[in-house]
Amino acid sequence: MSGVPWNAKELTIGELADRSGVPASALRFYERQGLIHSRRTEGNQRRFHRSTLRVVAFIRASQNVGIPLSVIGEVLAILPEGAAPTEQFWGRASDCWSEELNARIERLERMRDLFTECIGCGCLSFEQCALVNPQDRLGEKGSGPHRLNSGKGSLGRS
Repeated sequence: MSGVPWNAKELTIGELADRSGVPASALRFYERQGLIHSRRTEGNQRRFHRSTLRVVAFIRASQNVGIPLSVIGEVLAILPEGAAPTEQFWGRASDCWSEELNARIERLERMRDLFTECIGCGCLSFEQCALVNPQDRLGEKGSGPHRLNSGKGSLGRS
């Protein structure tokens, strides 16, 4: 840990990395993505507002539950620059995450169920498999993962 006071108003990228536990390379990436912001000194060195520590914690917590950076960025866009996430902000983000996570859980369960149905067959042919694609009905819809996106199990079943 550096000798920077815990209440310093600004942090260098190294100090932010030390205090947040996030590598400087990741912090630079977050900055390029517009997730965090810094100002530049006359010597062109980055200086991050202390509140960035909380923003980085928010980013990492969100990533840990599988939220993509693009979605994290959308939510961070409502946070005023230089402001730390508040309890109210976390609550709003949690509401957004719940929808996203529930949708992801549904997709994963659908994929698991489809995979479980097909595991015993072994034919490995989506064109011929009567379970996955009877009479090649999916071919009529064009390319793409129609069954995975439909919210239904095997064709013909709800």
